[in-house]
Amino acid sequence: MTEKIVLDPDSGIAPYEQLRLQLSELARSGALPVGHRLPTVRGFAEELGLAANTVAKAYRALEADGVIETRGRNGSFIAAAGGAAEQKAAAAAQSYAEAAQRLGLSRDRALALAQDAVRAAYAR
Repeated sequence: MTEKIVLDPDSGIAPYEQLRLQLSELARSGALPVGHRLPTVRGFAEELGLAANTVAKAYRALEADGVIETRGRNGSFIAAAGGAAEQKAAAAAQSYAEAAQRLGLSRDRALALAQDAVRAAYAR
């Protein structure tokens, strides 16, 4: 993950804010897709050479902005953007993708099944 994050100690912008800005842009661009699990605060701090409190501050700001969601001990994830309907659909899609992977389906087969289900639902 650190290959995507570049912190400049000479920029005049606080490290937590640099991290917040970059993670926000990666989420907005889709480079970090909805449901992507972020590293733990301690692990990410270690990777980036930052204090854990710095990463925690960035995560709190991102959560306040709605960019990430923290699911307790399960970790922090890129949150669904958009309205409530889109957020629910993105959460359902994430659940489906995880279930398909657990069931051993290939990516292509999982996508084909999802497309069939969407076609059938919209044909009604």
